This record gives sequence, structure tokens and C-alpha cells, in this order.
Amino acid sequence: MNYIQFFDMVPEALLVAILIITFVADFASHGKQNRQWLNPLVSIMLVALAAVTLLNGDTTATLFGGSYVATPANAMMKAILAAGTFIVVLQSRRWLSDKVTAEVEGEFYMLTLSTLLGMFVMMSAGSFLMFFLGLETASVPLACMVALDKRRRETAEAAAKFILTATFSSGVMLYGISLLYAATGTLYFDDVTPRLSADAMTIAGMVFFIAGLGFKLSLVPFHFWTADTYQGAPTTVTGYLSVISKGAAAFTLAVLLMKVFAPLAQQWQQMMNILIVLSITIANLMAIRQSELKRFMAFSSISQAGYIMLAVIGANYGASLSSLMFYVLVYIVANMSVFAIIATVEENNGGRTDMRAYDALYTTNPKLAFLMTLALFSLGGIPPFAGMFSKFFVFLAAVDGQNGNWVPYIVMFIALVNTVVSLYYYLLIVKAMYINRSETPLPTFRTDCNTRLTLTICTAGILLMGIVSCIYEALRHTC
Repeated sequence: MNYIQFFDMVPEALLVAILIITFVADFASHGKQNRQWLNPLVSIMLVALAAVTLLNGDTTATLFGGSYVATPANAMMKAILAAGTFIVVLQSRRWLSDKVTAEVEGEFYMLTLSTLLGMFVMMSAGSFLMFFLGLETASVPLACMVALDKRRRETAEAAAKFILTATFSSGVMLYGISLLYAATGTLYFDDVTPRLSADAMTIAGMVFFIAGLGFKLSLVPFHFWTADTYQGAPTTVTGYLSVISKGAAAFTLAVLLMKVFAPLAQQWQQMMNILIVLSITIANLMAIRQSELKRFMAFSSISQAGYIMLAVIGANYGASLSSLMFYVLVYIVANMSVFAIIATVEENNGGRTDMRAYDALYTTNPKLAFLMTLALFSLGGIPPFAGMFSKFFVFLAAVDGQNGNWVPYIVMFIALVNTVVSLYYYLLIVKAMYINRSETPLPTFRTDCNTRLTLTICTAGILLMGIVSCIYEALRHTC
């Protein structure tokens, strides 16, 4: 083996080093009363990971016989996910300072880093075998993260549903991979593509493979686990599930469809059109009926997954991938801002996460209400916030190069109509905060330093990312 190849795996190698440092630091300090330094240590290392990954982003390499592929687009997406994980870890400090959860602070960081490592491997996979190993490396620790708060019965139920669904989806995906292997005789992506043909076995394998990843992305009709798991999991973990995990799965599926399954584009585009329309429409209609905010955000994330995958149906690979990455980046800052406020209200209101807890929030905590409004407006796509630009780019990518094909235009129109529906249910929260009255409103409180820093970073992203054009141009350059 040529060990020099590992120098082309800088993000993964650095992440393994961070994982080891975190493990040693946690092991050496376990049982000590004051471990205020552990969260800043992990946060700083994640910032360093994102920065080094960006600086090393021009690397293009194929390693280990084609099992691992490094590209500028992969590096950019890894940097985005590392930055998103930094926001999650930063936000988690208040939750992990509790007497019960403080005991598992180190475990939370190690599980989070382990899932991120699996996502990195999955995105750089050059074969179905490496892809599946990365996917499972990410999925198994996620189930442990969902079950981390052992005080709540809902947490155990959420973890059980997550692991059962993840196991089933992995089985479906493995069946699809086995059919593709039988049809092509290889697991390497570069060798699979020229051997694909539109026969029954190949198409069946592709359908099962997309269905398996559809569970990870929570696309309709593979979404049934999402609301219960999001509601039962700790709020910080729910935020991680909704943005980082979803972003990695969306990027990987997009690359595989547009590159590996390019000869079957006519078949998978029809399937994706149906999944996108169902995901956006059904999730929006279900979100209107929700009164529990974490379930509400679960259906919002299903709808957002549909918008993310809208970029894939376009005919321009560069435009599709860059718009997808930009959408994920904007979605991370907007969604994590919402979940930071949900976690803060939950901790200061006896664990309540129902929408009634936000009645008259503006009268007692006007800053939180204002920041929540900005984040919701961005998720809904209201100008001039970054969410409007991210939706605009995926709409453009969806119809790019579709000469004479009206189906993408119809899908885009349905998505556009659904944007109006999403504005309605996002405004329900704004109405609760500004218009509804409550006899016992949430008392005035001061947020901790980490939450303020999280909200500052996310709000800056919401306000600036849409108007600072160099961000999208940098993403476009990597594709």
C-alpha cells in the first residue's frame, strides 16, 4: 500500500485526529467538576477543520484503486458541513451543562464527529462499497445521539424508530446495490456508468438504491419516521439531523444521479419529479396541522428536502450542484437559528416545545422573537433574505438546459405555489409571537454566551449570504 495517498485525504485524516484528541481529553478529564474548556476545544478544532478543508479544496485525486475520490466540490461541501457541525456543537453547550447530560458531554462530541467522518467518506466514495461503509458509519452513531437523553421516554421511542427505519432503508439500499452489481459486474462508479443499460434489473436496482437514500433524506413516501424522531430527540440533535445529515445525503445522491446514473437520466428524472412534488406538497399540508414545534420543523425539513433535490432535475451539472450546495449552506444557518431559539425557549419554559409556548414572546423577549422571524422568513423564501436567493438558484437549475421539456417547468411551478403555502405556516409562528396574547407568557430571560454567538453567526448568514455574490461564485467555481 502506498501510504502517501493518505495525504490527499486531508479532511478525513484531520477529522480522525480531532476525534482522537476529543476522546483523550474526555477520558483524562472524566469525573472532574469543571470542564468548561471542552466545548470551546471541540468548536475551535471544527473551525480549523473547515478552514483547512477550504484551503486544501483544489485537490483532485483518485485513491485506493478508485474507492476514494477527492474533488473541489467534495471539499467545499465538507467545509460547509464542518462549519454547520461547529454551529451545532457551539449551541449544545447550554444543554450539555445540565447535571444529567454533563455526564455524556464527551460522548456527544465523539458521536457527532463520528457521524461527520462517515458523511465525509460517503461523499468521497468511488464505489458502492465505500459509499455504504460511509453511510453506516454516519447512521449508527446518529441513533445513539437520538437516544442520548435517557430521562425522557420519548427519546427511547424516537431512537427505536430511527434505528429500525435506518436498518430497513439500509437493507433496501443493499438489495438495490446487489442488483446493480449483478447487472454490471462491478461496484466501482467509473466502471458502472458505461455498463448501465435500461433493462429491468438495472432500473430495479436504481429504484431500490434511490429509495434507500430517500429514507435518509425523508423524502415522501419514505418520511414516516421523521416527525416522531425529531420530536423525541434532544433539540440539538434534531437540529443536527435536519441540516447536516440531510445535506450530506442530498449532495451524495445528486452526484450519483448526475454522474454514475447519467445513462439512465430519463428514468431517474421521472422518479425524482414525483418524489419532489410529493415531498413539497404533502409536507407543507401536514405542517399546517402541527401544534408541536419540533414536529412542525420535521415536516418543514421534509419540504426543504424536496426543494434541495429540485436542483438535481436540471441538465446543467455545474449549476445543479452549486445551487444545491448554496441551498444547503443557507438552510444550515436558517434552520440552526430556529433550533437554537427552540432549545432556548425549551430550557426556560419547563421543556415545552408546543406553539402555545411562543404566544406573546415579543412582549417579554423581543430580540429572540425578531431573530426567529428573520430565520422563518428565510426558510419561507421571503426577500431580501438568503432563503429567497437559494430558492431562486434551485429553480433556475431545475429548468436549465431543458429545451423542449415542459415537465421541469411544471414541477418548478408546483414548487413555487407551495412556497406560498409554506409562507402561511411559517407565519403562524410569527403570529403567535407578535399577535397572540397569553396570560402566562414566557418570562424575560438572558441567553447564554454560546447561544448568542450561534444566533449572531446564523443571522449574519441569513442577511448577508444572499447579497454577497462571491459565496455563490466560489461554489460555482468548484463544480
